Amino acid sequence: MTWVPVVVFRMSLKLALALFLLGAFYPILEALDNGLARTPPMGWLTWERFRCDTNCKKNPKNCISENLMMEMADRMAEDGYKDAGYEYVNLDDCWSAKERDAQERLQGDPERFPSGMKALGNYIHSRGLKFGIYADYGTKTCSGFPGSWGHFELDAQTFADWGVDMMKLDSCSSNVTTYSKGYPEMAHALNATGRPILFNCKWPFVLPHYGMKINYTLIAEYCNTWRNFWDIREKWSLVLMIVDYYALNQDVLIPASGPGHFNDPDMLVVGDNGLTVDQAQAHFAMWSILAAPLLMANDLRNISIPRRNILLNKEVIAVNQDPLGIMGRLVLQFSDRVNLWVKQLSKPQEWAVVFLNRYPSPQTVSLSLQQLGLKSLSGYNLRDIITHSDIGYRDSSKKYKYTIPATGALMMRIHP
Repeated sequence: MTWVPVVVFRMSLKLALALFLLGAFYPILEALDNGLARTPPMGWLTWERFRCDTNCKKNPKNCISENLMMEMADRMAEDGYKDAGYEYVNLDDCWSAKERDAQERLQGDPERFPSGMKALGNYIHSRGLKFGIYADYGTKTCSGFPGSWGHFELDAQTFADWGVDMMKLDSCSSNVTTYSKGYPEMAHALNATGRPILFNCKWPFVLPHYGMKINYTLIAEYCNTWRNFWDIREKWSLVLMIVDYYALNQDVLIPASGPGHFNDPDMLVVGDNGLTVDQAQAHFAMWSILAAPLLMANDLRNISIPRRNILLNKEVIAVNQDPLGIMGRLVLQFSDRVNLWVKQLSKPQEWAVVFLNRYPSPQTVSLSLQQLGLKSLSGYNLRDIITHSDIGYRDSSKKYKYTIPATGALMMRIHP
């Protein structure tokens, strides 16, 4: 906590004392200071694939439980995901008991988490990974479990005691008018634990529904990542809906994104079979160029090889993890079929480009790189980072043809 400083020049002792007391009784909350999320966080999350399945007798392999979390941690550690950069293993809603314990602390469901939450955190850490958890700003979570309202400090310390490394704070059962005070209070509570805990907020999501403006400058002071649109599902139409929201609001969202604070368009649903392989590839390419958190929501025990390869594509991941942290921009559209997104990278004059084909048949477009804002007189070398193949040299002023698969993407890395 930071106290209001007192500076005394030619003032009376009474005035100096008054200013000191003013600072003592009106502390200023510190901004979040955890040094985390210098690039978008990567990991795995329970929600979209396993949702709120709490019936372990009927569905023991897929219920929200310590066994599920440990199996996913094993797969991340052993199947190449950790080596590719995925590190957080995150619980979403429905992990807790229906009531707090005698000391008012949150507790895991005793039947589904019999070893306790600290033991689960220890196991995840033993695999070289990090432990993420879910809480809710309000009195109840979205699924009716105990919320954190009135318990911010206690819950933050409880999570720190369990070895939690990331916390999502949802916004159900809450008073939206208190967010600008309450979310910073939780950030301060996390700071006070002394444990670095990445903070994902649902703060901006609800505000427009109540006619309230989103102050991303303020939110970025207290949150590492934040949700600002509806939940994703395993449907191509919903992937496009989220992309369209980011395009429509890019002039506001791009300045908000950077090391330590990123927009979160929600989970990756690559691997759940609701998308074709090409659609899954386009989804992954877009989340990468948006500098979005890459949090997989799938069953890593039963994922097809093509979809696994999408998630492990280190060239695409490198675009997402570029240290500059800039969100890509929609710069060109060919009718309602093909959108072109460009993202500046940290190496001088390097760029990533995504050609997104929204249409259910392959599309060929003809354009010059100058139309994308790339105007080097020496031209550029292009590499297809989805297929790991060099496209070759292109004069920036000449038009060339590019073909994009049906409801798919072409993603390139470009340098002079």
